[in-house]
Amino acid sequence: MDLLLATRNPHKTREFCELLGQAFDVIDLSSLAEIKLPDETGSTFVENATLKAVAVSKDRPAFAKRQSGSDLGRGRHLLVIADDSGLEVDALRGAPGIYSARYAGDNASDAENVDKLLCELRAQKVAGKERSARFRCVIALAQSGKLQGIFEGVVEGNIVDPPRGMGGFGYDPVFQPDGFEQTFAEMAPELKNKISHRAKAIVALREGLRDISN
Repeated sequence: MDLLLATRNPHKTREFCELLGQAFDVIDLSSLAEIKLPDETGSTFVENATLKAVAVSKDRPAFAKRQSGSDLGRGRHLLVIADDSGLEVDALRGAPGIYSARYAGDNASDAENVDKLLCELRAQKVAGKERSARFRCVIALAQSGKLQGIFEGVVEGNIVDPPRGMGGFGYDPVFQPDGFEQTFAEMAPELKNKISHRAKAIVALREGLRDISN
């Protein structure tokens, strides 16, 4: 099954490909520069994921330019997925939430976002079990400008300080999921891909895609 992932984030694309497996042919917007992603103006993960999936699935002329013999290339029956995900820290009233990717400002690096998060927790003297948090992922599935489904995954955990591990991306070095001694950044990709918020959302997505294909 052909799927277009509405992102230009190579880390996210790699995770989706690994989690969906070989039964799906996933491309992202890297080779489709003419398609513009809409601004994330929603107030929830669901709204932002829906905005992206629906907008990109409407752009048939751009897809028709792809030189491919697949349904994806011809723009017929195109299935588009888009996700919005982020970190919710209880002591910060759910922040950074939908602003996770730009917590330290527009175009902020992962390290800058992590630094801001830890500085705020230190300033408020939040420590130990009070640093409870969760990663949340919402995936929207759209076709021909219409929303076909919403799929969600959540993983609970705790914020650690200092950061640990060199793998992953985003807030992975400071997020330790419940029941594990490692942060996401310390885990082997195979383990993270079994328990992550995105993994759980994609399990639900696969079920939704199976229903559509039937």
